[in-house]
Amino acid sequence: MSVVSWFGLGRNKLTMSATATTRTTCFSSKTQQVSQVRASVRNKITKNSVQIREKEHVPEIEDHKFPTMQKFGLSEIEGSAYTGANELASCSESPAHWEKVLEGIRKMRGSADESVDTMESEKAGDTLPPKERRFAVLASSLLSSQTKEHVTRRATQSLRQNGLLTAEAINKADEETIKKLIYPVGFYTRKASNLKKIANICLIKYDGDIPSSIEELLLLPGVGPKIAHLVMIVGWNNVQGICVDTHVHRICNRLGWVSRSGTKQKTLTPEETRKALQLWLPREEWVPINPLLVGFGRTICTPVRPHCGECGVSSFCPSAFKETSSPSSKSNKSGLNKKLESN
Repeated sequence: MSVVSWFGLGRNKLTMSATATTRTTCFSSKTQQVSQVRASVRNKITKNSVQIREKEHVPEIEDHKFPTMQKFGLSEIEGSAYTGANELASCSESPAHWEKVLEGIRKMRGSADESVDTMESEKAGDTLPPKERRFAVLASSLLSSQTKEHVTRRATQSLRQNGLLTAEAINKADEETIKKLIYPVGFYTRKASNLKKIANICLIKYDGDIPSSIEELLLLPGVGPKIAHLVMIVGWNNVQGICVDTHVHRICNRLGWVSRSGTKQKTLTPEETRKALQLWLPREEWVPINPLLVGFGRTICTPVRPHCGECGVSSFCPSAFKETSSPSSKSNKSGLNKKLESN
């Protein structure tokens, strides 16, 4: 699933939020790493009289001390669940030549059809008031999981034409009606049920709006990390982490950019990939990396028979030309990717 112009490609300005990573020297012991980071943070707090928020116990560090954060409008990150990984981000070794690879992919995508990188959630409810628009983004994102873009687009438009892109409208609608309108999106029966439940929760707890934090979004039925991060960016203009779908998951593993914790083995799920990627990828790349790799994954680095001969960064890829001679195994891997796709 891709994410469109909201990914910071010069069309929309995002108010991105991220916890400032304390730049420290990596120690051989993880315990020493954490202690050193925490000590550094405490020193900065004392020096600048920055108060720690009681809820998250995360210090607010001034943006001017981190030029990259200031450049991209980043401030503190919300959500203590991700703080630990962010603290150690600067201590994780970056893959060799990753900047050259990204630049090469950007050049390949620069002259390509941008419609390949788009998704319906960006446009969902774009004429509605802010609260209703956010709910439409959530609904469209839920429909897009394990569903092709053109199918998601038709389903979202069908709901919109029937006035069913608000929490109040969906809550009142019959579930059978919703199923007919969103068919044939993947798992449409389950999604119709989840839409009804979500609409009810949003009406009761958020006055028809949607949750404004990753933690609360993840409590909604059918919403996993991928959708939660997507909705935070598109709905709230708030970057909490990287939005990782099967394309990003597949390509990062092929490039050798991520691995399972403490091993050199490939990550097994998009969520594992997200956590591993956030350990080293600079925050200014957290938003644009999804549409970049999604477009690349749909055209060049495809799930089955990737076009390595057409790829401008194949010389940096350890998987190049190794997945083209066994179509049957590619089909199996493609099926596995679909099963692993995170909501």
